[in-house]
Amino acid sequence: QVQLKESGGGLVQAGGSLRLSCAASGRSFSNYSMGWFRQAPGKEREFVAAISWSGSSSTHYADSVKGRFTISRDNAKNTLFLQMNSLEPEDTAVYYCAVQRGSSWTQGYWGQGTQVTVSS
Repeated sequence: QVQLKESGGGLVQAGGSLRLSCAASGRSFSNYSMGWFRQAPGKEREFVAAISWSGSSSTHYADSVKGRFTISRDNAKNTLFLQMNSLEPEDTAVYYCAVQRGSSWTQGYWGQGTQVTVSS
């Protein structure tokens, strides 16, 4: 059974940092693109960052986090990371990791989410 388990969320002051982890189990995802999404209260889920399956592990970021967040993966440990620096109150949300299936995120695998709260 495929499971994605996020960790590393918490409460941090504006300007601080957090590192999220997503441990995958049930199968290897080294050949899949993986990503992070977030959902703030009263808002729709939005894309944060993604990393490809390719050898170059190319990355993509939402404009709102570019330059502050870094996505990475450890295929040997089947784990995805999101380093978040210079956090802002607007980054407060539940963060979800996801595995893309085909060209679809919604048809992929999703974790339960981890709460990130940034105080001003």
